[in-house]
Amino acid sequence: MSNATRTVPAEPTTSEPISAGPIITGPAAAKRRIRAGQERTNWPATVVLIVCTLAVLVPLYVTISMAFKTTGQAVDGNAFSLPSPLSFDSFGQAWTLTNFPRGFAISVFVSVTAVAGEIIVSALAAYAIVRNWDRRLFRWSFFYLLAAMFIPFPVVALPQIQLTGLVGLDNPLGVAILHIVFALAFNTMLFTAFLRSIPLELEESMRMDGAGTWQVFWKLIFPLLGPMSATVGIFAFIASWNDFMMPSLIISDPEMQTIPVLQKIFQTQFSNSYNVAFASYLMAMAPAIVVYLFTQRWVMSGLTQGAVK
Repeated sequence: MSNATRTVPAEPTTSEPISAGPIITGPAAAKRRIRAGQERTNWPATVVLIVCTLAVLVPLYVTISMAFKTTGQAVDGNAFSLPSPLSFDSFGQAWTLTNFPRGFAISVFVSVTAVAGEIIVSALAAYAIVRNWDRRLFRWSFFYLLAAMFIPFPVVALPQIQLTGLVGLDNPLGVAILHIVFALAFNTMLFTAFLRSIPLELEESMRMDGAGTWQVFWKLIFPLLGPMSATVGIFAFIASWNDFMMPSLIISDPEMQTIPVLQKIFQTQFSNSYNVAFASYLMAMAPAIVVYLFTQRWVMSGLTQGAVK
């Protein structure tokens, strides 16, 4: 009996190359290379940004250079020249003329009160609206606040002047309260957008442990609102610090005015002393510039986090 031999076909020693997909050529390949990091410069947008930057930096440069000039250098007609030599006398004159320490303290009081009040009141209002959105009263309250954004202060300035005078708030405290009230609509909208991105399950787990509404807000929600609170605080500080119209109309005592109003009061005495005027302006805007430079990253952080749910 003979053994049958089975012939097994040999496996191919070579394998076909794996196809990597169609090769892209032409305009599509050029677009892919651009997306890979070889982006073209958007010249129209670049030119607009350069113009806007110069519109801010050139006046700032003139303000700084004029503030360090002597009176003779300030009136020579060359505003872009560098001060030579540097003179600090204009700062001393502006400090004494406007009673800068008192005006600075009043402006700080108004700004700090407005910042704290806007953050707390707006956060509480937004929390109540978001967590009770299914109730008609809270939903329509939000729409009412949005409608209030279209009413500027000059439209209701006269009734506010009369009302603050009747209740004894024609002082810096009254100005701070009005800042809180008129910024409530915009700040509540920001906090509302941010609160919608916070999962409700976090509150439910805390309530299961026996926490009440106030404990949930102060121990859980308010710390999570940190980025948006910083954004609202920056906007509130800059708006209250640079505000001229509201303090000039509400505060009845000239000695209790804020820095912007004091500069307007003494503007006639600055008419022949440009260096003193610019020194006063520089001292007034320096705190706002410093605060924004050190906290600007919080602005975009809070806005972008509130825009993503």
